[in-house]
Amino acid sequence: MARVKGAMMTRKHRNKVLGLAKGYWGNKSRHYKMANEQLMKSGRYAYVGRKQKKRDFRQLWITRISAGCKANGMNYSTFMHGLKLAGVDMNRKMLSEMAIHDASAFTALCEMAKAAK
Repeated sequence: MARVKGAMMTRKHRNKVLGLAKGYWGNKSRHYKMANEQLMKSGRYAYVGRKQKKRDFRQLWITRISAGCKANGMNYSTFMHGLKLAGVDMNRKMLSEMAIHDASAFTALCEMAKAAK
């Protein structure tokens, strides 16, 4: 049986790695070994970043809701507890959007939370 050489697939794999590393600084975009190491590191950063993104956005939403609550004379924790007691089931993303764009509706929610307390 004839021997099959792996040059074609090796070249294909290396070109794929170098293509993904395009735009990296210095030799990280030109040398296969450095590009491969940087891609592995970049993949780890991206994985961690996807988890941090969720934390960062939740923190941002809570900050916005808290600012809206302070404008209505209450703090974040009593507002959230009051909404829970009032039976309002709304996520923090929507509450923060209301606090920014629809102040009158957010004020109504604050009143509901105060009344339920």
